[in-house]
Amino acid sequence: MKHLLIVLVLPLALFGQAAQVIEGKKIFAQSCAGCHGADTYGTDRAPGLSGNRRVRARTVEQLRNLVAHGVPASGMPAFNFPPAQLDAIALFVHSLNAAASETPVPGNPETGKQIFFGSSEKCASCHMVNGRGSDTGPDLSTVGREMTVEEIEAVLLQPEAHITPGYELVTVSLKNGSKVEGFARGETNFDLQLQDSKGQLRLLHSDEIESVRKREGSLMPAWKGGPDQLQDLTAYLCSLTGVTATEANTAAGVSSTPRTGVDFERLKNPRPGDWATYNGNLQANRYSELGEINKENVGKLALRWVLPIEHFGLETTPIVADGVMYVTGPNQAYALDALSGRVIWKYSRPRTQGLVGDASLGTNRGMAILKDKVFMVTDNAHLLALNRMTGALVWENVMPEEPMKYGSTVSPLIVNDTVIAGVSGGDWGIRGFVVCYQASTGEKLWRHWTIPDRGEPGSETWQGKELLAGGGSTWLTGSYDAETDTLFWPTGNPWPDSDDRDRPGDNLYTNSILALDPKTGALKWYFQFTPHDTNDRDATEPPVLVDTEFQGQQRKLLLHADRNGYFYVFDRVNGKLLLHSQFVRIMNWSSGLDDKGRPVLSAAFKASHNRRTGCPDDAANWGSTAFNPETRLYYFESLEQCQPDTLNGSLRTSAKLDETGQKYVRAINIDTGKVVWENPQPGHVLLKTWPGVLGTAGGLVFYSEPDGYFVAVDAQTGRPLWHFATNITMKASPMTFGVAGKQYVAIAAGSNILCFGLP
Repeated sequence: MKHLLIVLVLPLALFGQAAQVIEGKKIFAQSCAGCHGADTYGTDRAPGLSGNRRVRARTVEQLRNLVAHGVPASGMPAFNFPPAQLDAIALFVHSLNAAASETPVPGNPETGKQIFFGSSEKCASCHMVNGRGSDTGPDLSTVGREMTVEEIEAVLLQPEAHITPGYELVTVSLKNGSKVEGFARGETNFDLQLQDSKGQLRLLHSDEIESVRKREGSLMPAWKGGPDQLQDLTAYLCSLTGVTATEANTAAGVSSTPRTGVDFERLKNPRPGDWATYNGNLQANRYSELGEINKENVGKLALRWVLPIEHFGLETTPIVADGVMYVTGPNQAYALDALSGRVIWKYSRPRTQGLVGDASLGTNRGMAILKDKVFMVTDNAHLLALNRMTGALVWENVMPEEPMKYGSTVSPLIVNDTVIAGVSGGDWGIRGFVVCYQASTGEKLWRHWTIPDRGEPGSETWQGKELLAGGGSTWLTGSYDAETDTLFWPTGNPWPDSDDRDRPGDNLYTNSILALDPKTGALKWYFQFTPHDTNDRDATEPPVLVDTEFQGQQRKLLLHADRNGYFYVFDRVNGKLLLHSQFVRIMNWSSGLDDKGRPVLSAAFKASHNRRTGCPDDAANWGSTAFNPETRLYYFESLEQCQPDTLNGSLRTSAKLDETGQKYVRAINIDTGKVVWENPQPGHVLLKTWPGVLGTAGGLVFYSEPDGYFVAVDAQTGRPLWHFATNITMKASPMTFGVAGKQYVAIAAGSNILCFGLP
């Protein structure tokens, strides 16, 4: 049975033109069927028009012009039809390739859904729809908008003749004598991405492959049920157009039991070689226990592979688990073979127009992973859950409750069975928040506002009219302490930024660290680094958690080098400030901190007419930081630069600092707060490039310089040991991972992901 449908199928948009389509069918039978076939599937004289993707890509007007002018190079003559007949034939040909979701079909979609997920046909044992089912076979969530009705029907009736690319059956003989069978998801002369019969992804390389034998046929059986059931199943498949974005207070997806994946226990206690969170661990300390690359051999480090992504300045940090690397670009997600950089799958959507700030530039800092899903934000502050195996969208939530100048650039954070994310836009007037969702379904569990409502604790620190659009963005990934079950999240500046006339007071909870209960979002404690900020001194610098002896006793610490120029050590259990120090040479906006850690404003700053002025400008920023337990040094990137005072010269002239500024990588002894060593970074200072640092057990610190050098230095002394000239300004923080017993280091540079390893 070649054709199930016995009615003329028309796109919904063409119902008003039904008579024209019927007329076009008659004209086709008289003038075109001789070459293109009476059934529209082609002959040896001309290609088929049904199920033709090239025809589907053409508009009605393009098809009309093609009929009128012909294709002389291929032997198709021009047809001098009257205009009405040209319209009719073009509409008819266009209708042959209409998407299934736009085509009325007989059958009951709800009954078809029961068939799909029922036990008898077992469709869901291989296929997934909107996160429900299995990812062993192709995801069918969007099949209704990607295929025609006849194409769907043909696959059901003759699956062996319509195998989806990337799902060809192969048997691989390995050099160790074993064999693996499964789908060839991707193949070159040098590697094979194979999904085995259990659904596991095997990334095989030429040095371990003996031979590959391609097998005929398909694992999918041909339809053996009745025609009525087939109509219902077809109707259901035709209705599938993908996941719809939902508001943040609703459940967005369907919970399913994942077959494989990375559970939270593995995120708390990473396996050797894993880099499964934004900072490699939940404590935000970008320090790795890997030590194969060390001070003795780092000079041999070489570039292993490059992956280009269409974006001028990537800020993503790759995550790696089970030999698969996940990276992001602007509204893009990639799964890669971590050893070769070859793409396994890609997800993308168009950029959003009308945004402001970093979100408008396409900035995205990376993904999170839990079980069978990976998570990312979009530029317009949606949170997406993608299937880890296929990249298909499982659920999508709109994080803001109301339209404001929201964006999002953050890498989400996994805590237990939830996914947590924040928003950007604080420089243009938003009400910042941190929001938490059930990872399996997308159901919103809680939201913590960084700007309190009138009458709530902290609202008394907003004495003017500005409040609910007061900023306090949450665009940097927080950290998590599993032992005390506490989430730490940094917040950004108040709004309006330098214009503080309508916001007298401290403006809580901007420029703060928030210690939150991850189950409810309730505030445990907070610390505000720069009350009543007028200088864009966000506290969106990493809140690094370490357990170590400090001042004679074992403590749970939080380390933070703030944009205001001070370094802080807290007892993170109760928020007590244990130590603070100034890490910039020139500090003239503040004369120090009082006994509660509050900055004491200098007389010169108080006298200045310009509220956005003083030294330092951005003493630190969002780039990653690292604490090495062996050296007891805390590493970070800092900037010596002042904001000029154009109305009052007292602050500016007292600085005696070149306006171009100077960047440094600095190492602070956390016991004393003193800078032990610093490495200057000569060259032009670009304030938007804060790539951060990586520390390793090999006694190394990796970072990049403004001129494009990627550098490794001795963690104890800062002495340079290796460098690589990328000649690209880098805006991302480095990471390291291990696969097959070997250590690698990766970083985003410009529009490329670079991966380095030893020979």
